[in-house]
Amino acid sequence: SELFKRITHADPEERMPPVDSGRALTSSDIETLRAWISQGAKWEKHWAFIPPKRPTIPPAKNSAWPSGAIDRFVLAKLQRAGLQPSPRADRETLLRRVSFDLTGLPPTPREIDAFLADASPRAYERVVDQLLASPRYGERMALDWLDAARYADSHGYSLDRRRVMWPWRDWVIRALNDNMPFDRFALEQLAGDLLPDATIAQRVATGFNRNHSIQSEGGVINEEYRVETVVDRVETTTAVFLGLTFGCARCHDHKYDPISQREFYEFYALFNNVPETAHVGNADKLADKPFVKVPSAAQRKQMEWHRAEIAELEKKPEAEQQLKAARKALAALGQAAPTSMVMGELSPARKTFVLSRGQYDQPSGAEVSAGLPAALGQWPAGAPRNRLGLAKWIAGAENPLTARVVVNRFWQMHFGTGIVKSSEDFGAQGEWPTHPALLDWLAAEFVRSGWNRKAMHKLIVMSATYQQVSRVSPGLLEVDPVNRLFARGPRFRLPAEMIRDHALASSGLLVGRLGGESVRPYQPPGLWDDVVYENVPRFVQDH
Repeated sequence: SELFKRITHADPEERMPPVDSGRALTSSDIETLRAWISQGAKWEKHWAFIPPKRPTIPPAKNSAWPSGAIDRFVLAKLQRAGLQPSPRADRETLLRRVSFDLTGLPPTPREIDAFLADASPRAYERVVDQLLASPRYGERMALDWLDAARYADSHGYSLDRRRVMWPWRDWVIRALNDNMPFDRFALEQLAGDLLPDATIAQRVATGFNRNHSIQSEGGVINEEYRVETVVDRVETTTAVFLGLTFGCARCHDHKYDPISQREFYEFYALFNNVPETAHVGNADKLADKPFVKVPSAAQRKQMEWHRAEIAELEKKPEAEQQLKAARKALAALGQAAPTSMVMGELSPARKTFVLSRGQYDQPSGAEVSAGLPAALGQWPAGAPRNRLGLAKWIAGAENPLTARVVVNRFWQMHFGTGIVKSSEDFGAQGEWPTHPALLDWLAAEFVRSGWNRKAMHKLIVMSATYQQVSRVSPGLLEVDPVNRLFARGPRFRLPAEMIRDHALASSGLLVGRLGGESVRPYQPPGLWDDVVYENVPRFVQDH
């Protein structure tokens, strides 16, 4: 290569680095380089496609600072860079930091006073446990998950009509508050409808892959938008669980990662069997099939009462009119229950073909069946070739990506940036991890813990690394301006939702009720005038 020629050039004027740069190679360096090149380079898989192994925790050399494994990995890199960790943040700052991170809300004055008055060594840990047990924890953790799953309460295109998806959002919050293991959390969202005797809740969970936009224009081609929804599911599932830019292989083989166009459509086949049209028309429909009715707690209570009433009335022949009225009331309650879009499977399965250049109307003639890219591993033995089998692989021991991708997002949540900065791309074009051994240790620990989210969040916020003061010295700013070595505590802006909730909580206006139908917040006057037709209902603010 030209690089090798310039590095080893006999003419000092041509050789790189230049002699007067202070970095020129010696003749011995050049001979070593020649010998190394002559042996040939060793081909290895990209690091993210190799299943993580639990690395050895480094020793704490000449330091009493580390409080756990995380700190030892961080300290080892700091010491190699000639740096030392920062002191612990003051207690009030630390309480505010961890409260926002775990609940999305500031501590109350009473909570601050109680923490400052608690002199026991376990004071901070007790606060962490209380925050993890708070119902606000599920709402805060759902915030990032809903964004990743493109959650919306409207269809997205043109008129952007209202739809009902909040039962799925409520399922997510409950699952997070209950600390549902992540492997189960993934399985129910990807394939809850395929579980034996699936419950309504498990079917509602599959709304994860029904959050896509849905057309209502009268002149659209149904098949075109149906294909777009399937592609959307492939891209969302692979980005959220695998951290890969899978969509790049829709029209051609991926330019950088080992995913062929054929393999894209083999994965696509897993999501191609939903009995849907992806078009609701101009009617004000709240859902596109398939969907389920999801009665609220109050509606369920009323329905149970009516069922009991009907059972009693059926024993009384003279109560025919009352029986009709009770059945009518029960039917009305069922009809009034909100709908939630869910996944479903066609039988027989829809055929899948590779689409030339990704065009919905240009099947190439190459029919494919469900499968995984060879670079990511093999289909799990004995698992069905459908979304249920996929879900088992997603959180399986042989999958090299899911555990790494998830713990990296946990780290990003607490430090502003992940160990892999490109948290959405673990492929060849993504950034390499700053602390590869720490990332693999966290991934292995996540699996070892039984995919326990709360345990991982506690592990991170209890670390001395997390508890450091966030002040930046001029020297540290020069060496590590964006805190990639974690020689100081996290320091980044609050997201917009937390700023709003901070104001509401501080003023006593925050409503603590969990779940239920979403509200329509303030929007500037006239915002909708240029985006919808005349005589079409505008957005109306709730109060």
